[in-house]
Amino acid sequence: MNLIPLPAFTDNYVWLLHDGQRALVVDPGDAQPVLAFLAQHRLQLNSILLTHHHPDHTGGVDTLRNDTGAAVYGPASERLPEPLTRLVEGDTVQALGLAFSVLDVPGHTAGHIAYVCPAWDGAPLLFCGDTLFSGGCGRLFEGTPAQMLASLDKLAALPGNTRVCCTHEYTLSNLKFALAVDADNAELHAYHARCQALRSDQRPTLPSSIALERQINPFLRSRQAAVKASARRFDPTAHNDVSDFAALREWKNQFR
Repeated sequence: MNLIPLPAFTDNYVWLLHDGQRALVVDPGDAQPVLAFLAQHRLQLNSILLTHHHPDHTGGVDTLRNDTGAAVYGPASERLPEPLTRLVEGDTVQALGLAFSVLDVPGHTAGHIAYVCPAWDGAPLLFCGDTLFSGGCGRLFEGTPAQMLASLDKLAALPGNTRVCCTHEYTLSNLKFALAVDADNAELHAYHARCQALRSDQRPTLPSSIALERQINPFLRSRQAAVKASARRFDPTAHNDVSDFAALREWKNQFR
């Protein structure tokens, strides 16, 4: 089984998983890179998994469905290209002989979901859309800080070796912010250097892992003393876990 991050637009990834004959894709905002890869490798697209409704994650769905007949799956409560099978936490999608469990992870959008395959190539696999990024998290376009904190707690509780397949190459910009928040974090400095080298070679920084994100991601570390202190310097009114997280997210919104 092969896991491929297909670049799309400026900084998106369409994740493609294939077994040499059949394929699935996650959040295909653009059909063309997917169709090109399918043709080049003589693959049949069987399944399309959607995490949320934003156009840069759904724009290629109709073309791919029409060209390949692939089945489409997505969150129960969001506006998505029909027809599709709608999902909530506790549901399971069967694709390529694998089982993908659905988690509700609202925050970035109100109905955002994630997919976890507990047994793929020796480690779990997480498709998390725009909820969790390496070194960061999604903006709160529709959800609340409390919802996003709970969603990130849910993802952080997954096994440490879970591979984190985010849908944007935001890592270096996220780490610039993380270093401002958590400047004495040695693991963060080392990871930043590794990611700079990868991007210099035009290679993806992803997938990450849950264990790594627990060490370096300020949004998973918002209860840690150093991160909490930084959040409260930015917003002195922050006084509990949710307001600390909200301060951190607002700081990131403004950070340049």
